[in-house]
Amino acid sequence: MDEFRTRGRNAEVSSLELARVLLVHGELAPRLTLQTILRAGGYLVDAAATPAEAINKLDESCYDLVLSDSGVGNTASTARNVLAYARIKDYHPATGVITSSNPGAKAGARQSNHEISIHTENVPVLLGKVAELIGMRATRRYRPLRQAV
Repeated sequence: MDEFRTRGRNAEVSSLELARVLLVHGELAPRLTLQTILRAGGYLVDAAATPAEAINKLDESCYDLVLSDSGVGNTASTARNVLAYARIKDYHPATGVITSSNPGAKAGARQSNHEISIHTENVPVLLGKVAELIGMRATRRYRPLRQAV
């Protein structure tokens, strides 16, 4: 009986389609931490350490979300280039910039909707923002066409 229940649960899990996330972060420790958090949140995660690796992964697979560290490649423009490349893909993934810097370092700076700050105390916020970005992508992709008047 237990074997039947286990097989049934495994069949259910394998039939679910999980959202795929590409995580681009140049530093090993934050990349592994974020990858673990996202996997624990139920996402399929691929990680890239460099912009070149991220572009190869974007060409090989389709992603629901691409998260790039603001300092990948030592410049913010490199992170923007990776995200810009992701946005021109036919499957149009959602994109977001993440940072593992101290939130107090940018006192008074306004954070955009697509910028996520990562700290151990705000893991639920991280997972909520990831879900929100993927949800926005889904509604953008599947919104009904407007009726001609």
